[in-house]
Amino acid sequence: MAGERHVIVAGAGIAGLTAALALARHGFRVTVLEQAERLEETGAGLQLSPNALNVLFALGLRERLGALAVAPQAIRVMSGGSGREITRMPLSGAASRYGAPFWTMHRGDLQAALVDAARASVDISIKLGTKVEDFAQHSKGVSVLGRQARQVLDERGIALIGADGIWTNVGQTLKRHRPPRFRHRTAWRTLVPTEIVPEEFRAPLVHLWLGQDAHLVHYPVKGGRLINIVGIVNDAWSETGWSAPGDPAEILRRFARFAWSEKARRLIAIPERWLKWALFDRDTPFRGGDGLVTLIGDAAHPMLPFLAQGAGMAIEDAAVLAGALSQYRDEPIKGLRAYEQHRRSRTARARQASAKQARIYGLTGPEALVRNLVMRASGGDKLLARYDWIYSWKVPERF
Repeated sequence: MAGERHVIVAGAGIAGLTAALALARHGFRVTVLEQAERLEETGAGLQLSPNALNVLFALGLRERLGALAVAPQAIRVMSGGSGREITRMPLSGAASRYGAPFWTMHRGDLQAALVDAARASVDISIKLGTKVEDFAQHSKGVSVLGRQARQVLDERGIALIGADGIWTNVGQTLKRHRPPRFRHRTAWRTLVPTEIVPEEFRAPLVHLWLGQDAHLVHYPVKGGRLINIVGIVNDAWSETGWSAPGDPAEILRRFARFAWSEKARRLIAIPERWLKWALFDRDTPFRGGDGLVTLIGDAAHPMLPFLAQGAGMAIEDAAVLAGALSQYRDEPIKGLRAYEQHRRSRTARARQASAKQARIYGLTGPEALVRNLVMRASGGDKLLARYDWIYSWKVPERF
């Protein structure tokens, strides 16, 4: 068991649990403090690209995740207006090209795999129902004050990692925290059995529809048994939270008959239950920490979902953080600053690329026609090559 090299992680989401597993692999003892009373297998689907899977495979999760993942053959880009295919970006060769495959899966399945792996480690403790209320740094490390029902907990370690999401309590306590900004879009999500969608959409493909005032993504999860559907629309609704109920009639109205093909609208009309959340990010590209405290994932660099790299960047963060703390084992402050320095430019580039993608997806009229022509003329292989800088990432050798 790792001795006194104790790291405290706030948040048991994908970022926090991946960090805990990576830290334990480097010989640290980890306590994860999670505000929720229980960890539920909820959420939408995920696209796990090779950069993320290379990290997860190194943590020993290949077999567990592979049993519930789907390996899509391609990303099929569709015209929302005409219902016709624009192009396909091939993914079947991802493993040979990037060192790991491209998978789709349900977020809850990834969460469950991470939780089980953490609970199987003698060096990781997960404390549920525990909210981080304050922390203090001192000569011997950092003390974290947590509240568990009526009980006050005092955890002490060499570092505190804020992996508590975009509305981070740890970031707010650092007092340099800027509140998230609403981006005037909402995302709607649902899951439906594969057998009830049109046969054209049952194949192992990621479908990406580009259309007026909205875009649509759907792909298989749960080993191909369910289809995850996400629609993103322009919206003024800005409530916080991840799972507000959505009216099926409203989402169908957003994909208007005059602007969207009947093929797309028939798919959107199938689900009887939708959940929605407002899209937020932050105007600073990377939120660093202070002293023995740092942030990872959405707490550090929330990004819009148009690049499908929110989870991927968080998983990368976790690997680099663990490696940096291990490299500077006796100087954790240096380790945390090395992590931040290394991650700042890459996460900023991913945020910028996601924002650019959003603008491209949202083109209308003649600009949309030109976009479609350029994509079709470029071909899927050339379009995929634009993402090589993301998918080919590996944990740096120095870490």
